[in-house]
Amino acid sequence: MARLRTLKTNDTPLLLHTELEAGHGGRSGRFEYLKGIAREQAFLLDLAGLAGSAARR
Repeated sequence: MARLRTLKTNDTPLLLHTELEAGHGGRSGRFEYLKGIAREQAFLLDLAGLAGSAARR
């Protein structure tokens, strides 16, 4: 992430999610896809200033 920030040429925020439990033997629940969508939507809501205080914990 530090390298991405260093190489960026604008002020737009970055969203980086690293799945540490993926791959062989990792977690493969049927709701992981929906969790990813929720994560992206929360990021966008935060950018728009619409995220509640619970999201900032």
